[in-house]
Amino acid sequence: MQTLPPWPASQPGRKKVLWGEHARHEFPALLQNKPVVLVPIGSIEQHGPHLPVDNDISIPFHIAVRTAELINEFPVLVTPPVWQGFTHYNMGFYGTITVRLETFIAMLTDICRSIYANGFERIILMNGHGGNVAPVTAVANKLAHENIYTLSFPYWSLCQTEMTTWSTKDGRGPGHAGEWESSFQLYLRGHLVALDKREAGDVRWPFSEAVMKYAHVPERRRESPNGSVGDPFAASAEKGQRIFNLCVERLVAMVREYHEKPLLRYLDFGTDAKVLPTLF
Repeated sequence: MQTLPPWPASQPGRKKVLWGEHARHEFPALLQNKPVVLVPIGSIEQHGPHLPVDNDISIPFHIAVRTAELINEFPVLVTPPVWQGFTHYNMGFYGTITVRLETFIAMLTDICRSIYANGFERIILMNGHGGNVAPVTAVANKLAHENIYTLSFPYWSLCQTEMTTWSTKDGRGPGHAGEWESSFQLYLRGHLVALDKREAGDVRWPFSEAVMKYAHVPERRRESPNGSVGDPFAASAEKGQRIFNLCVERLVAMVREYHEKPLLRYLDFGTDAKVLPTLF
């Protein structure tokens, strides 16, 4: 089975795709052919007794790096991972680091503004942590008003159907330290998975299944007492490689389309296009 380089993904002799490894004089040349910038977003939080706490940033980071390495027609850069996530509900377990919601939104917004100020207009925000989903969407909408056009999504949206149909236990994905996240880590960094400490866990919902179909309940330690949601015993490195490769394949296609399509502008339409900016 093919293996990937350990964290961090960049190594001597490999294609240079990380933003932070470029010197300042190298950036102007990268701007010449409609480059795309990938921003991996995640968290540092407990992931059951068997997975590393950087699980939610390691997955989107590796997907982004592999995608950038595979595209040679135009520049694709991967920014330093945004590991500071909104994960207050995991603070009851050791290892978790969180920031306030307002801090997360302000931080990610400023990061994207900085990327844009450098001349990079095509920005993809790929998130790996459930608690960040709504805040990342808020950031994307906030930036749109400034005419900074981003694509934003959690990585599992690239493979949600397959996580469900390929599952042998959890029946969905990605869970939390269950079948799929454990499979990703077994493939990406198997040496960090404590197989002897695996424990399955069920989510703890405060309302009936009927209510949960349409009501949003903020996360408040809804995980099982051991911090896992799903069955890590169903995980395997082979499953991890299969789902990882699918995510990369679909992200490569997305990046290429983003490169080819003209950029959308926030105020393209409407007779009030010159008036609206003064109203906010």
